[in-house]
Amino acid sequence: MAGCKKSRGDRPKMKTRKGAAKRFSKTGTGKVKFGRKGKRHILSNKSRKRKRQLKRAETMTKGDAQAIARMIPYIK
Repeated sequence: MAGCKKSRGDRPKMKTRKGAAKRFSKTGTGKVKFGRKGKRHILSNKSRKRKRQLKRAETMTKGDAQAIARMIPYIK
């Protein structure tokens, strides 16, 4: 085909794991950020402090972050 360049050679494209892409995102420094569990329902039993702390995003530990980073290669 005219004008068709393959920059990756014969390698296939890396596909993003869509389930992981919806749950995790990468920060500018490359860390993996995720939302906390436990903020969806049965909130009346949880204290204000606990619900407030669940709002904040958390960063993944280094070992787990490497596995997640492979699942979402192109997500910034």
